[in-house]
This record gives sequence, C-alpha cells and structure tokens, in this order.
Amino acid sequence: MKKLCIFVVAIIVLVSLILIRYFTLNNQEDQSSNLENNDTSNNVQNNEEESEHNMNKDEILKVNVIINGTNFTATLIDSETTREFMEMLPLNISMSELNGNEKYYYLDNSLPSNATKVDRINAGDIMLYGSDCLVLFYDTFNTSYSYTRIGALDDPSNLKTIVGNGNIDISITK
Repeated sequence: MKKLCIFVVAIIVLVSLILIRYFTLNNQEDQSSNLENNDTSNNVQNNEEESEHNMNKDEILKVNVIINGTNFTATLIDSETTREFMEMLPLNISMSELNGNEKYYYLDNSLPSNATKVDRINAGDIMLYGSDCLVLFYDTFNTSYSYTRIGALDDPSNLKTIVGNGNIDISITK
C-alpha cells in the first residue's frame, strides 16, 4: 500500500509538471504572437509615415543653389536639421575659404545637430559643423571630423573651378 501511495503521488507530480510545462509554452507562444502582431501594426504605421514623407520629398528636399552666378540643384536629407535649415531660406550669404577644400559660413541661429564621424567627404557635400557653421565642400577627401549631413549638390563636377580660392557669394532658395 505504501508503494501504491508513492506511485500515485509520483504520477500526480509528473502530470502536474507536464501541465505546467504545457501552459508555460502556450503562454509564451501567445505573447510571441502578440509581439509579432504589434510589430506588424507598428511597421504598417511606420510605412504610412514614411509614405507621407516620401510624397513631399521632391518639394521639401530639393533646393536651388547659386554660387558666384552659377546655378546648381541640391538634394537635402530629410531630417530635423534640414527642416529647420529650410525655414531659414531664402539665404544669401558670403562663405569664407578654409583649407583649400571647403567654404563655410556661421549662421545667425543654431540648428539641431546630430554630428557623426563621416570618414569621407565628397565635393558638393553640404554639412553642418557644430550647430551653426554651414559648410560646402568643393573637394573630395577623407576626414576624422564629425558633421551633421544636410545634403549635397546634385552635380558638383565643375564646383572647384567655380568657387575658386577666395570667398564666394551663395544664394540658397526653395
């Protein structure tokens, strides 16, 4: 009789462990399924937000740049920095020479910045150094400096010749 009681208790414990394991796994699967459904709905919402940004991309992110009387078009990166920069337009400034590869101008107002190490700069890049220094690069080179990207001229092929060695007059308009 003692053996039978031990056997029954062992069966009850074993069945209990199996049931606990079963319900734990089902609960985890339900939570995983809920997370997947949330991720899917978040992705749909994010895709809708991206679509809204992309619908206005051409009108928001293209600007006209006139450098010493020569017309260029620039494509700007859609970011908080760029949106606030666009609010400053039209902008007519005189940019100073620096290092034989860039022109710079200190803006009257600071912009939000998200500086990252860029490693390589290309001719035509438009960036923000710090939070208030607008930089137009007219040469391609490697760098260890950090900048916030604003955008780039679409076709900078003759930019170096146009900007020359001194200061430049530049106009940026929507």
